[in-house]
Amino acid sequence: MNVAPSGKKSGRAWLLDSGEDFSMLDDVEDDVDDDLPPLEDAGGGKKKDSPAKDATKADAVADRTSSTELEEWLDVLGNGQLRKKVVEAGAGPDSRPQRGQNVTIHLKTTLTDGTVVEELPNVSFTLGDGDVLQVLDLTVQLMEMSEKALIEAGAKYAYGALGSSTPAVPPDADLILEVQLLSAEDAPDLELMPPSERISLANRKRERGNIHYQRTDYAFAINSYGIALQITEATSRVDISQQEEEELLDMKVKCLNNMAAAQLKLDHYEAALRSCVSVLAHQPDNVKALFRKGKVLALQGEYAEAIKTLKRALKLEPSNKTIHAELSKLVKKHSDQKGAEQAMYKKMLGNPTNASVQKHRAKSSWSLSWKWLFGATAVAIGGVALSVVIAARN
Repeated sequence: MNVAPSGKKSGRAWLLDSGEDFSMLDDVEDDVDDDLPPLEDAGGGKKKDSPAKDATKADAVADRTSSTELEEWLDVLGNGQLRKKVVEAGAGPDSRPQRGQNVTIHLKTTLTDGTVVEELPNVSFTLGDGDVLQVLDLTVQLMEMSEKALIEAGAKYAYGALGSSTPAVPPDADLILEVQLLSAEDAPDLELMPPSERISLANRKRERGNIHYQRTDYAFAINSYGIALQITEATSRVDISQQEEEELLDMKVKCLNNMAAAQLKLDHYEAALRSCVSVLAHQPDNVKALFRKGKVLALQGEYAEAIKTLKRALKLEPSNKTIHAELSKLVKKHSDQKGAEQAMYKKMLGNPTNASVQKHRAKSSWSLSWKWLFGATAVAIGGVALSVVIAARN
């Protein structure tokens, strides 16, 4: 099980308990997104239930379980999918860990048929950061220090529909976990953390986000990228070299890019656009950010601006076939849109060509009638004059 410990930061908010909209995030980086996905892949990702809702339910359970009796099953979320039973009592309610603390547990995981999946004597993670299975984030916060508990978790809160290759868990498998809480302590202060450790910590959070992204858990991916961003942006009260500052900035850009991809999957176009703009503020020639910005603009119907952005990306990478293909599709869409708009305008205003022809014909007809009348009058006057002359001679 991959876990990523965290650092402490004042005022930090967790997706699991905030329910916030993902307003600051970006796209998936090198190890997840080496090939730029097509424009059509920009949205429509399967949306999971909000983790904030489950965390809120877990908070409510924590408030009412201060006197949990041994051998009594607790329905943590009230849906029958996550149940906890105390096997050995702990040190009391006041010893329960808080979100944001680094905790260590002993963990044994089995399938419902008794098959042992894994047994790990020391698993350390930051509670509430999404570093581990959701079942652990939701139940360890309910445990007392030294408590041993048995936990039944539906697949939704474990490895889900995809299952896992390492450890080996079939798709849609329910799990039984034996957990003992060994320790809980405050995370180190990010401002006092050596820059090299801060870079490493941010990278672990980013990698955890990549795992969530690959499993299509986009909300959790955004949460992990957001935590990594907070780590890179923390003020440092220790000496930091220029190289370390550059590494932190590079990590920040990667997280923003990764977030944009996850936000696009959830159709959070405005958030994704802000993420791309943030990347470009630091790296104006970042091709991935330009590509995704173009995708967002296209999805918002801003075809002219999207084409301009993609052309800029193509200029930076002329051999990129993906950008070539998407730009061609977008140019065609823009052309079709302009044609449809022109047809609509003609329909609204009538057919100016036909009206002009009819007006010209009417004018020509009037001109012909006037000329005929003038000619006839002249002939009549000429006839009268001739008659007068003849009469005078006679």
